[in-house]
Amino acid sequence: MIAVAVWIVTFAVAAGTGLALWHLHHIDGAPRPPHVAGIAHGVVGTIGLGILVLALRGPARGVAAGVGSFGTIAAILFAGALLTGMIMLVFRRKTIVMAI
Repeated sequence: MIAVAVWIVTFAVAAGTGLALWHLHHIDGAPRPPHVAGIAHGVVGTIGLGILVLALRGPARGVAAGVGSFGTIAAILFAGALLTGMIMLVFRRKTIVMAI
């Protein structure tokens, strides 16, 4: 199940990268990316985060190798990214937050 979460989140990250590049190209006069694409990116990322959180339930894995908290830290970082995306959508502050 973790592999599924990784693939979905990877797809969301790739889509976000494409949208960021499209937005930066918009600054040079090209048309803006549609809001639907950004919302779809957020939905896919939310689904990936949900699957990751579900996959992290149960016994801890990777403790012997020293990587037991990597999944939890990744889930926290993805939740922060989701919150940042929601803030960007609500306040329409795209360029500054995207640069951060």
